Amino acid sequence: MNVPTPHRQPRPTRVIAVTSGKGGVGKSTVSINLAIAMAQAGSRVTLLDADLGLANIDVLLGMTPTRNLADVLSGECSLNDILMQGPGGVRIVPGASGVQRMADLGEAERIGLMRAFSDLEGDMDVMIVDTAAGIAANTLQFCEASQEVLVVVCNNPASITDAYATIKILNQRTRRTRFRVLVNMIQTEAEGREIYRRLLVATDRFLEVALDYAGAIPFDRCVTQAVRRRASVVTSYPASPAGVAFARLAATAQSWPRPQAPSGQFEFFLERIIQAEVMGRHALA
Repeated sequence: MNVPTPHRQPRPTRVIAVTSGKGGVGKSTVSINLAIAMAQAGSRVTLLDADLGLANIDVLLGMTPTRNLADVLSGECSLNDILMQGPGGVRIVPGASGVQRMADLGEAERIGLMRAFSDLEGDMDVMIVDTAAGIAANTLQFCEASQEVLVVVCNNPASITDAYATIKILNQRTRRTRFRVLVNMIQTEAEGREIYRRLLVATDRFLEVALDYAGAIPFDRCVTQAVRRRASVVTSYPASPAGVAFARLAATAQSWPRPQAPSGQFEFFLERIIQAEVMGRHALA
């Protein structure tokens, strides 16, 4: 007698938006290395290049996409057609400019695009969203739609000020009340803690938000060497200080709360982006 195999409900996908107040803090490098480190730890990871104006994940990894997200939005191909196999088994969705085109999609196209993302959900545990730096509408939309927002900051007055401004605007416009802070390119662990403390003092005084310290990545010449090789530091120099720190960050991220809903995470994810874009268009009309 054959006993039917119980249907296994797919695990909800954890969506992590990686953002920053300004450029030059290593946000995309963080996104790449976090994605690969989580994949090395056993997670099925997809990395979405959501810097739709200046997408650069493919450049940093020495990859040449023939199609990108703009082709999916125009209906020329499916999401599966543009997926690229990256280092460590990470699947990469190459970005493109023109997210406004979402607002021009018909109802059938919107449903089809949502289903395209939803079809990927059963094949992944984590989606890392590398947003554009700053407070552009695209960045706010992706952060609002994600379960976790990781704010990358470095020891630079402008970076700290802009990180605070990003948190403030995300709190005001999206009602998000919890953020995770990663301090990048530090000289000592104490330096990372101090930068986090300074940001925490400002948010505690003026905002009603909670900041969690996600850790720090040391300044490491191996990161620069890996970038020149168009590779990640966790694959090229895993025993380097930065490589070890990214592995630690990945282990920490694995313990972050997982979404409760058993399915439909990506329908929700993309729906939130589309709705926000449509609302933005109406506001400008």
